[in-house]
Amino acid sequence: MRRCYITITGTNMRYGSDFLEKGMKVKLVKEPDNEYDSEAIRVELTPMGKIGYVANSVKTVIGCCSSAGRIYDHIGDTANAKILYVTDQGVVAYVEVPDDCPAGVPEDE
Repeated sequence: MRRCYITITGTNMRYGSDFLEKGMKVKLVKEPDNEYDSEAIRVELTPMGKIGYVANSVKTVIGCCSSAGRIYDHIGDTANAKILYVTDQGVVAYVEVPDDCPAGVPEDE
């Protein structure tokens, strides 16, 4: 397995991101029936529920993070992610993906 970095977006539509901290674990949930994006991945935090989505646009993905579309077929219906950074531009987290996932980053990098 290897780490794949993602951007969590849309937090300002719900609760904001002030409560998010480095090290927090969040749950990723695929939304194949999402009317706007067939590769949508919802981000949840217990007990709050949905707090945002994995970014899936060049306008919302931060730096070299992977989009939801790049990891969609490489995670199960749900996955766990861990927050690394909370910035003014967005929230960066990582999810473990299989070694054959092109979006992953080798452990020695």
